[in-house]
Amino acid sequence: MFFDIAQPWGFILFARNIENPEQLRRLTSDLRAAVGRDAPILIDQEGGRVQRMRAPHWREWLPPLEQMARVGGEAGLRAMYLRYRIIAAELRGAGIDVNCAPLADVARDVTHPVLRNRLYGEDPQTVAAVARAVADGLSDGGVVPVLKHLPGYGLGVVDSHEDLPRVGAPLEDLDAVDFGAFRPLADLPLGMTAHIVYDAIDPEAPATLSPAAIRLIREEIGFTGLLMTDDLSMGALPGSIAERAGRAIAAGCDLILHCNGRRGEMEDVLGEAGTLNPDALARGEAALSLRGRGQPLDIAAAEAEFERLLRG
Repeated sequence: MFFDIAQPWGFILFARNIENPEQLRRLTSDLRAAVGRDAPILIDQEGGRVQRMRAPHWREWLPPLEQMARVGGEAGLRAMYLRYRIIAAELRGAGIDVNCAPLADVARDVTHPVLRNRLYGEDPQTVAAVARAVADGLSDGGVVPVLKHLPGYGLGVVDSHEDLPRVGAPLEDLDAVDFGAFRPLADLPLGMTAHIVYDAIDPEAPATLSPAAIRLIREEIGFTGLLMTDDLSMGALPGSIAERAGRAIAAGCDLILHCNGRRGEMEDVLGEAGTLNPDALARGEAALSLRGRGQPLDIAAAEAEFERLLRG
């Protein structure tokens, strides 16, 4: 079987993989059995537009920016914590133990609509505080958070699923706002890169493929966790899938994320990405050691408190 031979670090699920709770629990169990170990299973369960598990089997959530506009301040932070604490309980119940959240991109007027309402605020202090609440909610529920999109996608004016965003802002502005939101979160265990060109860092390559950008993520932002690419099959990146994978690893990414499920492309990625180097392996093991360390949760009480906060 392909997965048994390839031995991916983990798996990521999408709406196309999900039908109902029983089927999802069976799928997560089967995927782990296919590789013969307790592999991490990832999902994008942000709420709002990006949530792979939906009604009627799972809860629906407001877009994060809309929720924060409704409930701000300390109450807003508590509401976001509760939201992701409940999401973590749903994920663990389905056998999923890694969630691709929080987002620490800072929303701007120019931020592409595909991204904007997924974000948490318009200044780095608010964004970092909310992102920390999100990460804590997931972690307290035994789910490992993934910080995205390093080093910041808020100035992206095109959708990187379709085309390559380019940012011409000066380095000092990026440092104060975009990178400033990520620095307080640099201790999170997993991170994801942005497919975006920053002229002030590397005008020739998007961050995912840029040694200069990855070095900035590590040295200037100080991110110490396992660093994965955003989906390599997105339209923003140049070259073949194999070329993208090879360049991302050469640039300093630890892990390749490939999401369209095409067998031939997966084989191409495997041929270029190889196995995790010792440093990446250690970072991955440290991240996965956090799984299952959740606290007991009274779901009914958490939901009631969340609804009270949402009503103001």
